[in-house]
Amino acid sequence: MNTANNMNKKTVQKGLLPYLFIIIIMLGIFYFAGVMNNKVNVLTYNEFVDKLEKGKIKELEVTARGSAYTYEVRGSLEGYKKNETFFAKLPLSEQVMKKIVKASDNEEFKLTAKADPESSSFLAIVVNVLPFLIIIGIAFFFFSRQMAGNKSSLDFGKSKAKLNSDGKKKTFKDVAGLKEEKEEVAELIDFLKKPKKFQKLGARIPKGVLLVGPPGTGKTLLAKAVAGEANVPFYFISGSDFVELFVGVGASRVRDMFKQAKRNAPCLIFIDEIDAVGRQRGTGLGGGHDEREQTLNQLLTEMDGFGENEGIIIIAATNRPDVLDPALLRPGRFDRQVTVSLPDVKGREEILKVHAKNKKFADGLTLKHLAKRTPGFSGADLENLLNEAALLAVRRNKEVITMSEIDEATDRVLMGPAKTSHKYSDNDRKLVAYHEAGHAVIGLKLARANDVQKVTIIPRGAAGGYNMMVPSEEKLCSTKSDLLEEVTGLLGGRTAEEITFGEITTGAHNDFEKATKIVRSMVTEYGMSDLGPLQFEQQEGSVFLGRDYNKSQHFSNEVANEIDMEMRKIINSCHDKATEIIKKNKDLLKLIAETLLEYETLTKEQIDYLVEHGKMPEEDGDNYESMSITKLKEIAKEKRIKNYSKMTKAEILKELDK
Repeated sequence: MNTANNMNKKTVQKGLLPYLFIIIIMLGIFYFAGVMNNKVNVLTYNEFVDKLEKGKIKELEVTARGSAYTYEVRGSLEGYKKNETFFAKLPLSEQVMKKIVKASDNEEFKLTAKADPESSSFLAIVVNVLPFLIIIGIAFFFFSRQMAGNKSSLDFGKSKAKLNSDGKKKTFKDVAGLKEEKEEVAELIDFLKKPKKFQKLGARIPKGVLLVGPPGTGKTLLAKAVAGEANVPFYFISGSDFVELFVGVGASRVRDMFKQAKRNAPCLIFIDEIDAVGRQRGTGLGGGHDEREQTLNQLLTEMDGFGENEGIIIIAATNRPDVLDPALLRPGRFDRQVTVSLPDVKGREEILKVHAKNKKFADGLTLKHLAKRTPGFSGADLENLLNEAALLAVRRNKEVITMSEIDEATDRVLMGPAKTSHKYSDNDRKLVAYHEAGHAVIGLKLARANDVQKVTIIPRGAAGGYNMMVPSEEKLCSTKSDLLEEVTGLLGGRTAEEITFGEITTGAHNDFEKATKIVRSMVTEYGMSDLGPLQFEQQEGSVFLGRDYNKSQHFSNEVANEIDMEMRKIINSCHDKATEIIKKNKDLLKLIAETLLEYETLTKEQIDYLVEHGKMPEEDGDNYESMSITKLKEIAKEKRIKNYSKMTKAEILKELDK
């Protein structure tokens, strides 16, 4: 609040400055206009004496100028106008002063005597020295402002690496999961603590360790934990901080960074997103970026420049190791790579425990169960999931986080917020319901298919509804049967539309995209077709195009035709299988679809109960979210909510929360 007030005051002051400047100019104009209107008549000594003797003087002011040996007299004469005065210089003598005093006594005009201003030492200093001080002060003010504005230019070549000196050191206790990764970097801690133990046997500790993995998996946290465990200075910098417009600046910053590190050895340097500066040299349509390449060359030289046991270890992180320069990865530089993968179910549970320390959960909600529901989530995703759930609980005025908030938060992380204000026709809702029910039926009836965790017809993102399915168990690799059943599950939505309505829609667009990608990989990369165990395509491309824009193809046009035929054969067989399952389970399809139209969202527990008993479990009178839309409309009617009959379930829930 104080900051906002200060900003407002500064804004008001800046707004008043132009008006103040205009007022000063206007006052100056009026002053000089008045001065210009004044008429001053200059009299000689004889003319002044003549007027004095004739008694023409009405008012007189005398100033003695000792340094000039003169009197300066000013005044007015009879017959002068209001703004008319005279001025005269008289000899500095006693005789002249006697004449003036005598005339004043006789004529009784007003006589004023002023001291010589030059006789005052203080005034002389003010008049002679003050202007120079003002000029010097103004010059110093503008010079200091210019220096403050260009302060960074003086440190242009200095390293931007920051020393982590906030006192909040991370340790391995703060890093959940990553058991193998922590073991891999543990010897770095021993070296930083006890380097002599390694020197005795002539062992060479890696100068650089490259942490590779998807975003949000904890690469930066792991590097901080290494420095915290070793209790050594931790310098951190981003790869983009080295690269500037001017050639040579980045190289200068690299030199300065290593200079600081050598003064504070043993220490650890962490370079985040090293691919910003470490990309392959000599690539690109128009040649390389000279500044970036010079920076990389300096980094390579510096890493070779310090000895094996100087106590400096560099840890870098990237999620694009494929674009790094080979010279950066050779032995003696970043000669060790540690892959930081997405956590498994046990790792996710440990990560959730770390982020759940200050949160309150409802009875029966276990982190182990939540970890099983979130395959493919990174550590950052899990932290965001719990935070979103906590925010939702606060908005709903709840004391604890329930499974309802967890489900909604999961949907938000994966698909974005629900579009509750979008109005869909009854026909569209029915189409979406049967489409999603088709996916659910395939998932329930295929042994190798993923478990159905949630089905909803509430639109999120670009999807009109979605079916959340997770693997029954996490696998290192997939079999051909696994992939075929996954493709069959993706085709379940379109198949349900065809069987139920005899019509197809554009709703299966994303399903086809995923299915086609899986089938093409089966044929061209995994060797899972009648073409045999051959790899016809592989992911690669030019570095300057990002590597993923094209694939190298090693086959003829005839083989390309055979690939298309194999893909079509696999897709058609999966579609036939999906059709067979849907036709055999029409009643289950209708039951799930009609229930979706009534409840809009079904969880795994509700789906299992529905399949087993043919109906939904009894509704909890206190949990509005688990109720059907028919029941909610009855409650809305009792509470006299206006236009409840035209509201969606989400809109009724919002009104009931009020």
